[in-house]
Amino acid sequence: MALLLSIDAGTTGVTALLVDEDSRITARGYREFPQHFPREGWVEHDLSEIWSATIAATTDALHRHRSTGGSRDDLVAVGITNQRETVCLWDRETLGAPRRAIVWQDRRTAALCQSLIGDGHEDLIHERTGLRLDPYFSGSKLAWLAAEEPHVWAGVVTGRTAIGTVDSYLVARMSRGLWHITDATNASRTLLYDLHTGDWDERLCALFGVPMSALPEIVASYGMLARTDPTVFCGLDLPITGIAGDQQAALVGQAGFSSGAAKCTYGTGSFLLVHTGDRPRFSANGLLTTVALQHPDGRRDFALEGAVFVTGAAVQWLRDGLGIIDTADEVEALAASVPDSGGVVFVPALTGLGAPEWDPAARGLIIGITRGTTRAHIARATLEAIAFEVRDVVDLMAREGGVGLERLSIDGGAAANDLLCQIQADAVRLVVDRSAELQTTGLGAAFLAGLGAGVWASPAALADTRRSSGTFTPGPLDTEGHERWREAVARSRHWAR
Repeated sequence: MALLLSIDAGTTGVTALLVDEDSRITARGYREFPQHFPREGWVEHDLSEIWSATIAATTDALHRHRSTGGSRDDLVAVGITNQRETVCLWDRETLGAPRRAIVWQDRRTAALCQSLIGDGHEDLIHERTGLRLDPYFSGSKLAWLAAEEPHVWAGVVTGRTAIGTVDSYLVARMSRGLWHITDATNASRTLLYDLHTGDWDERLCALFGVPMSALPEIVASYGMLARTDPTVFCGLDLPITGIAGDQQAALVGQAGFSSGAAKCTYGTGSFLLVHTGDRPRFSANGLLTTVALQHPDGRRDFALEGAVFVTGAAVQWLRDGLGIIDTADEVEALAASVPDSGGVVFVPALTGLGAPEWDPAARGLIIGITRGTTRAHIARATLEAIAFEVRDVVDLMAREGGVGLERLSIDGGAAANDLLCQIQADAVRLVVDRSAELQTTGLGAAFLAGLGAGVWASPAALADTRRSSGTFTPGPLDTEGHERWREAVARSRHWAR
């Protein structure tokens, strides 16, 4: 049976999956990599650590496959999915990085974005890209590098240094520098891509000071895209036949190929995507327009997206920052030990707020604390915050995008939390349907690789692959709790100076 190797390069770690023709995961490997915080609001990744994690995760998956009698010859293609918007630079010859990657969560360009807004550029950005002038996206990060690190940027100008997102970097490393590509889903998150033409935009590149020659070639999300070099990538000589940004890959992993399909992924942040068909639909109040998929014949599917920056990362902060839990899995039992949050509200604006506020100056807030507040109440407030953040996006989808969801299909690591799923169902007043495979991001990359390699004849052949691990029906509506949440969000805004 043919196997697809999926590389899911997330924000905190890399997962490698082996997926068979029945869309079942037969082996997996995982490696976490460090987060670097050089200054308040700055988040960086060392590209060599991402590459090492990729090799280690892939090696683990291959070892588990061999331990069950499998062979490398079973593998037919590779798919890649990745954290989006993160800016990577590397030497075209040595593949070494002149500096660490600037991560999508990084907020260092907030003042630059405000300056560009003040100069009247926001309407152009929105009309051409479907995005907002926010530090979240790649363009402002590149403009910052050009202004603040001229010694690094000199390599970009001379052509020695390549620019890309994490998918581009991984393809370069896997192919020993032979390919410099990105797919349309990743390109559409950079502020440099024109949704109307499907290519890099000369005016936008000039606005951010980015040489177009330094950017990768934009390719389809599946097809014969590149090839791995066995001398550098675990002895594997395979075609790379699928690439997509993590949220688009998760929509594919949920078999969301048709207009109206929707999913919400709970990872470091939470991202709600709704497939809107073959034409981009634009939002005036907080939703993003993005490429959902580009087919090998050039056809593109589009989506509306609501981006919430911190959800699973809030649970990690309870563990690593406050130390009130030892592992992320403990949060469910701790939160369930109290019937409610005791009036405590947590706004996890640890890297600003995404949809619908889009406020990079917002900061985290815990309010309503009394002498009776315990760590259990804070844990419960954290799960409620995740649910309310997603509810706000669902409400915006209905109000602004004209998209009324019948149910909410969910995936991602935090979706394993039954209590969170129930609180989410209560908050959105929808049936919450949890995917049987929570790693739908990696599964989507495997699906794209299989489509590109001919394992599946068309997206329609994958339509029935989604399986559910349970549904959660809405209980009583906590109107007062959501009103408290909205008031707390208002108090968290415009805090950073």
